[in-house]
Amino acid sequence: MSLKKRGTMIILSSPSGAGKTTLVKLISDNKNLFTSISHTTRTPRSNEIDGVDYFFISKKDFEKLIKEDRFLEYAKVFNNFYGTTKKNVINKLNEGKN
Repeated sequence: MSLKKRGTMIILSSPSGAGKTTLVKLISDNKNLFTSISHTTRTPRSNEIDGVDYFFISKKDFEKLIKEDRFLEYAKVFNNFYGTTKKNVINKLNEGKN
């Protein structure tokens, strides 16, 4: 029987503005490290790109994803939702990515 190697999930969690994005950018040069992109209902900032920084979606679409149980985690922060979907993260872990 052959066991498939799976990746390891690393979670960075802290209050808004604590430097998570800066830290992720510093360690993301590791070729086996995949950075998940969260979904959010907030308006993009001028320097942010949809699909690169976040997936910017409507509150209605976010709530639909909640009802479909598609998030690993989600939270409401400053009247906007933020969340990480299961599919992309689980697929990368199954590929052996961290």
